[in-house]
Amino acid sequence: GLVKAMVGGRDFTENQFNRAVQSRRQPGSAFKPIIYAAALDRKFKDPNKFYTPATVIIDSAVVFEDKERDQTWKPRNYKETFYGPTLLREALAQSRNLVTIKLLQDIGVDYTIDYARRLGITTDLTRTLALALGASGVSLFELTRAYSVFANQGFLVEPVFVLKIVDRNGQVLEEAGAGRRQVIEKDTAYLMTSLLESVVQHGTGQRVKALNRPAAGKTGTTNDMHDAWFLGYTREYITGTWVGFDDEAPLGRVETGAVAAIPIWLGFMKQVLANQPAQAFEPPEGVVFAKIDAETGLLPVPESRKTIFECFKDGTVPSEFTKRPGEVKETEAFLKKDL
Repeated sequence: GLVKAMVGGRDFTENQFNRAVQSRRQPGSAFKPIIYAAALDRKFKDPNKFYTPATVIIDSAVVFEDKERDQTWKPRNYKETFYGPTLLREALAQSRNLVTIKLLQDIGVDYTIDYARRLGITTDLTRTLALALGASGVSLFELTRAYSVFANQGFLVEPVFVLKIVDRNGQVLEEAGAGRRQVIEKDTAYLMTSLLESVVQHGTGQRVKALNRPAAGKTGTTNDMHDAWFLGYTREYITGTWVGFDDEAPLGRVETGAVAAIPIWLGFMKQVLANQPAQAFEPPEGVVFAKIDAETGLLPVPESRKTIFECFKDGTVPSEFTKRPGEVKETEAFLKKDL
């Protein structure tokens, strides 16, 4: 929670507008972790229904019609293709838009906005499904604070800029208090850190691997490359970066969060972490690990082509095994076909 550095512009004598705090820009996919965390914490009426990193959602086309405005919304993935059944971990690592929209639609927009408030987002958010794509503006400062909840094992820490003020005689005139409260469970925070580590290891944030230490984070890019983001953290520090023009001019054809924002983040973090030992993220009590089929999210069978060790909240490990090739799945399906 101690703010080590803040850069809100290029030259304070030229312009005093602090873009880190005062500006509200669309975060794009950098907002997605808030939605995934909200899903992991969603309480359903059915006690057997819950989201885990191994939950499978179908990445497929969706169309939304607004009859009042006579408009049709056809959201797309960045690479304009569909990927079919997708594990939640893979969806966040690869920043899949359609999976995130379906996720938000299922857990509810109002619930997600309330969840974002718990993480320290104070800006008014648009109550539409476009929230899944980061269409509602936020400040870099508050989004970095929201990510810090994952890094701080579920605690929201009020940022401190000045530790204390002393007079010429060394007497303390004012000292910052510790504003710290737990807003989500430790197991949820760890699961999110683990998911965000996959972004770095296998997803859109792979350039961060050059840091050569455990790191978690998420890229963000808006339509027409107006804004590029990367928010990431290690065990020691969390840093948020945003790149853009005040007049919202495009940054360039391929200036994504990975291309424009990560190098800034990486350059800073390499220096601030120099000569410090690498530290891994430690799972808290209540998190368990189990081997699953990487394609189905269920327990593996000998025929499973790829398996991974996945982390779960205790009590949410899948109990069903993956169907074997040629195995009859549903008698009902054959009956329907005959009819």
